[in-house]
Amino acid sequence: MNETILPDDHARATLVGRVFDPACGGPCLVHVQGDRLVDVTEAGPTLSMLLAHDDPAARLAALPGHRSWPLNEILDQQRLLAPCDLQPIKACGVTFADSMIERVIEERAGGDPARAATLRAHLTQAVGETLSSLRPGSPEAARAKQVLIAEGLWSQYLEVGIGPDAEVFTKAPVLSAVGHGAAIGVLRQSAWNNPEPEVVLAVNARGRIQGATLGNDVNLRDIEGRSALLLGRAKDNNASCAIGPILRLLDADFTLDDISGLDLTLSVDGAEDAFSMTGHSTMRRISRDPEALVAQTIGDHHQYPDGFMLFLGTLFAPTQDRGEIGSGFTHKPGDRVEIACPRLGRLINHVTHSEAALPWSFGIGSLMRNFAARGLLGDARVP
Repeated sequence: MNETILPDDHARATLVGRVFDPACGGPCLVHVQGDRLVDVTEAGPTLSMLLAHDDPAARLAALPGHRSWPLNEILDQQRLLAPCDLQPIKACGVTFADSMIERVIEERAGGDPARAATLRAHLTQAVGETLSSLRPGSPEAARAKQVLIAEGLWSQYLEVGIGPDAEVFTKAPVLSAVGHGAAIGVLRQSAWNNPEPEVVLAVNARGRIQGATLGNDVNLRDIEGRSALLLGRAKDNNASCAIGPILRLLDADFTLDDISGLDLTLSVDGAEDAFSMTGHSTMRRISRDPEALVAQTIGDHHQYPDGFMLFLGTLFAPTQDRGEIGSGFTHKPGDRVEIACPRLGRLINHVTHSEAALPWSFGIGSLMRNFAARGLLGDARVP
């Protein structure tokens, strides 16, 4: 059995995902049971509908399943889809003090990686320790803001990093995320970019966190660094959002407290060169509580009828030079990127250019037509 993508404690975990089935030309919901993926499409048929239940783990347990596929077969055929469907994909930025400094560096460098090392040394010495101890939105943070403004060090990234309002943006459209084993894309024009290993929450329409998985918020540092108004250009491109490998539902063995203590590791191995890089991120150092980030995303001010997926941000910000000194890190085609967490499994992708990635063609209309042809729309039971 290929267990490498599953959580270490997968035998006790409630794991659900999506598989492309060539026989019906569309996605099926699957429940991981041992070394097999059991078809539980009748629980949905969309994952967003399954998560609308008060207890989706209990809903899955009540379904016997009528057919299944070996996990190895699905992985070999690259048929494991991102574990989300009708949910918009949102993301929070600048939620860790260390990566907050890197966003300020991008801004001040104007997207030029050659200036980053000098700026990093200056800013870390000037504000690094101060920022890491502040609680966002607190009176202490407000006082620090005034001091930093007086010293000419204030930034729009510090505003969302320690101010009352979090940065929450739309990372990718519905159904556009790629899953485990798929290529991830960066624009050809980008010369300074990086992976962002993150925990991704699955939240239903009532704002209830129902599970968590891994995500790669692929980031184009040079484009965002030129202007924050280019965030969409830097963040939302073909294959620029990877989620997976599988969604772990909350249950007695996996709670919100467990999510707050998750540790992530990252490895990047080059195919064009002998480059290798490792990194880590830990939810223990996040500046804002995950439930608070959810509350800033959904509420009286904004509803999500099909729920949403929420990237929680990352501690990781690569500074390791890949080429000449001071050039920093950037992706090259063929890079193997692995994001791993003992409780969530392993998400593995290879880098290509967004322009060369498999075009995104299966949207909401395609999904509805496929469901209609399979007779699933009339059978859907939405709580």
